[in-house]
Amino acid sequence: MDQLSSVDASFLHLETPETPMHVGSLMLFELPEGYQGDYYEDVKAMLGKRLHLASVLHRKLAQMPFELSEPVWIEDDDIDLDYHVRSVTLRRPGTMRQLEALIARLHSTLLDRSRPLWEMYVIEGLENGEVAFYSKAHHSGVDGKAGVELAKVLYDVSPEMREVPPPRRKRGSSSYQLGITELLQAAVANSASQYRKLADVLPGTAKALAAAAKVVASQRAASGARSLNLGLAPKTIFNDSITNQRSYSTLSVPLADIKELGKRVGGTVNTIVMTMCSIALYRFLKERDLLPKEPLIAMVPVSLRAEGDSAMNNQVSMVRVDLATDITELPSRLKAIHASSEAAKAVVKELKPVLGLQVPITGSPWLMTGLASLLGRSNLASRAPAAGNVVISNVPGPPMTLYMAGARMVHYYPVSIPYHGSGLNITVQSYAGLLEFGLTACRRVVSQEESYEIVANLQTALREMEALPTIHADAGVESAASTVIEPNAVIEPNKVSTKKTARARPKAPS
Repeated sequence: MDQLSSVDASFLHLETPETPMHVGSLMLFELPEGYQGDYYEDVKAMLGKRLHLASVLHRKLAQMPFELSEPVWIEDDDIDLDYHVRSVTLRRPGTMRQLEALIARLHSTLLDRSRPLWEMYVIEGLENGEVAFYSKAHHSGVDGKAGVELAKVLYDVSPEMREVPPPRRKRGSSSYQLGITELLQAAVANSASQYRKLADVLPGTAKALAAAAKVVASQRAASGARSLNLGLAPKTIFNDSITNQRSYSTLSVPLADIKELGKRVGGTVNTIVMTMCSIALYRFLKERDLLPKEPLIAMVPVSLRAEGDSAMNNQVSMVRVDLATDITELPSRLKAIHASSEAAKAVVKELKPVLGLQVPITGSPWLMTGLASLLGRSNLASRAPAAGNVVISNVPGPPMTLYMAGARMVHYYPVSIPYHGSGLNITVQSYAGLLEFGLTACRRVVSQEESYEIVANLQTALREMEALPTIHADAGVESAASTVIEPNAVIEPNKVSTKKTARARPKAPS
C-alpha cells in the first residue's frame, strides 16, 4: 500500500469530465512478413504474462474517508484483461486521418477509477497494412519519463519476445478494499513521513533560493537587450475553458536533421522545436488577425528526477519560455527563444530541492476538486490573467527500435493533456532516430482541421529554418537578419532542404 504524493494526487483532484488527466501514446507497428496470426490475441497474451513487471498495471486507488488525505495505491488481484485491452477496426479506407480522429475520441473519455488506471487498444484496418496501438494511463501514476521506463518493460528490443519470470505468489491476506482503520493509519503515517522529509530539506532550501536568486540576477539583460524576466502572457484563443472533446494530429521529422540544424544555426534540439512551434502559432494566429502584440509564452514541463531514479511517480514542474512572436526576423527570434529556455533551465537547476518538496495538506482532495470544477464551469479561465498560452513538452524517448509481440514499432507518437486556460498541448518525443510530434487540443479551441493546419505550419517553419545560412559563433546573427517571418511566406525551391520528413501530413483544405 503506497500513498500518493501531493503532486501525483493533484492530477486526480484536478480531473473533471471536461479535463481527463491521462497521458497516452499512439504507436504504429509493422507486422512480420507472412504473419497469419491474431495480433490482438498475441498482444493480450504477452501483456498478461508481464503485468507484474510494472506496478502501474496492477494497482488501483483506494480513497480516504471524507477525502481528508490523499488516496493510496493498493494491489488489484483480479484484472480483467478483456476490459483493459481492446480491439478496434477502422472503417475503409483506413487513412491516417481516420486513425487520428479515433485517437482524439478515445483520449476524451475518463478512466474507470474502480480499476487500474490504464487502457490499451489494438487498432487494425490501416490502408498501409500497419497496426496501430493506443495506450493511455492516468498521470497520477506515471509521468513522461516514467512512461518511457514503462515502455521499456512492456516492449522488446528484437522481434523475438523475451521470456520473463512469472509473478511470485503473494503471502498474507488479500482484500478487495481496505478498512477505514487501515486507511486512516496510512494517512497519518504518510503525513508524518512527509513532514520528516520536509524538515530534512529545509536547511538546504534557503541555500537553494539564494543560489537561484544569484542566477536570476546574473541573467539581467544588457541595456537595450530583450528582458529574460517574463510578465503575464497575453490572452489568446488558447486561453479558454475547454470541453472533453479532443482533436489530435501527428508529425515525424528525422532527429539527426534537427540536431544538425541546431548546430548550424546556434541552438539545441529543444530550441529548434520551440522555434518551430513559435513560427507555427504565429502564422496560425496572424492569418486569423488574432495575434497579440505581446509575445506568446509557452508553459514547458521540466523533470525534477534525479539521475538513475526510475520510480513510477511524478517528479515534474513547469517553467515559462518566451516564444518571441513579436520578433519578425527569424534569427533574432531563435536567439531570444534559446536565451529564454536556457535561463529557465538554469533557475530550475538551482531550485530543484525546493520544487520537489511535498507538503501534505489536510482536506486537499475536496478543496482542489472544488476549485477545478469552479475553474471550468465559471469560464474563469478565459477571463483570468494567463501565465502561459500553450503547453510545449519535449520528452526523451528510447533511441533504439522497439518491438511488441514480434511486430516492429515504426512510430511512437505522444498523446497529452490540454487543460482550462491551455487548450493546446504540443508534446514531442524522440524515438529511434525520429522526433515525433503529437498535438492534442480541445476541439472547440482547435478543431481537427485546424490541428492539421498547425502541423502544416510546423513543416513550413522547419523549411524556413533549414533555409537559414550557417551562423558561426563569431559572426552573430546579423548575417541572416534579413530573413523575415510572414504568414504566407514562400521559400524558394533552391533554398529548401531536399530532406523529407518521415511521415508528412498534407495541409488541410481551407
